[in-house]
Amino acid sequence: MGDLAGRTALVTGASRGIGRAIAERLAADGALVAVHYGSNETAAKETVAAIEQAGGRAFAIPARLGSDGDVDELFTGLERELRGQSLDILVNNAGVHSSASIEEVTPEEFDRVFAVNVRAPFFIIQRALPLLRDGGRIINISSANTRIAVTTELAYAMTKGALNVLGRTLANGLGARHITVNTVAPGTTETDMIGWLRHSPEAAAGVAASTALGRVGQPEDVAAAVAFLASDDARWVTGHVLDASGGLFLGPGVFRPS
Repeated sequence: MGDLAGRTALVTGASRGIGRAIAERLAADGALVAVHYGSNETAAKETVAAIEQAGGRAFAIPARLGSDGDVDELFTGLERELRGQSLDILVNNAGVHSSASIEEVTPEEFDRVFAVNVRAPFFIIQRALPLLRDGGRIINISSANTRIAVTTELAYAMTKGALNVLGRTLANGLGARHITVNTVAPGTTETDMIGWLRHSPEAAAGVAASTALGRVGQPEDVAAAVAFLASDDARWVTGHVLDASGGLFLGPGVFRPS
């Protein structure tokens, strides 16, 4: 994949799961990576250590997204560590999940999921634009739930739908600066957020059977898609939603001989 040597990247929610895999992949491709975390400093330091052990460069920056002053805190730390360098790649990965139906979701939960999943990426991008070089990359992490009607994840899916609109509209507006804006939509991916997969072989088998490629997604699968969009190979791709779900719920199951 493309060489990111000499470039800088900010990955939000990069201490665990998909975010960690993205940070590690971008660092492996040569970028200096800002590993953002909300509260788990230990996990963020472990991510940085893993990157450095593999020969990459990274640093951790805290900011509790969805709270007052979150963007200021994030960029104070980022600009301090970049020391005058511009930003080349912004990956809005941080998010919180909601598994409540419309009958169950509370106003407080609704506001929280929108604050972290929509408000924070919007204002992070706004703040990043003066720092982002012309020809840079913005990549937002959405979800296959925007095309799959999961009634118990309605509010969560609504936030990810908002990111899809954000990416398409920004791509049009930022084209004059040759900044590409794209969205990656993972399916069911084995992370701490959906730890039930690890404890239920039957559930994992059901997900695999509902996926065209016949297995549960891994964080590295999503990271590879992000790395492509961050690379020079994706210079002519913008305003796109890239489904990185392995073909989750594309249609009736296909017979797989044993």
